[in-house]
Amino acid sequence: MSYDDNPTSPVFRIDVSAESDAGVPVSNEELTVGLLRQLVVSQQQQTKLLTELVQQNAAMHKQRAGELQQWKDANPQLSRACRRAAETLSEVQTEFLQTLTEEIDDSGDHLVEGEYMLNEFIDRFGPRMAHLNGILQVLAQLGTGEPIAQQQQH
Repeated sequence: MSYDDNPTSPVFRIDVSAESDAGVPVSNEELTVGLLRQLVVSQQQQTKLLTELVQQNAAMHKQRAGELQQWKDANPQLSRACRRAAETLSEVQTEFLQTLTEEIDDSGDHLVEGEYMLNEFIDRFGPRMAHLNGILQVLAQLGTGEPIAQQQQH
């Protein structure tokens, strides 16, 4: 079979003729065993890569937790102040959520029917909700737990 009489590039041709270069026929069982071995090797490689990924994530988390604890140990008063601020801000968030849900109850039909009303609602509550959540997360993280020096005194 010649590729010269067809203008299609040989890169895009697949020869599906019955001819085979393999001189020794392979039984179905041998083929299955070979494929299963390849599958096992692939799974072992995936397991190894996932194990390395978990170890890296754990190391990063441990380092971050250590740095956060060092900051808390160096700033115990500020850490306690962050905890108190987070508790107060949590109350503010609860009130904000109450207002938000009341607004949804009052104008739920308008929000569903009109895109303008939905956009107004999102513009009114969305940025405040996002910023409030972000600030609350930072304060809660910085104010969690007692510094190690404080724990050892108790």
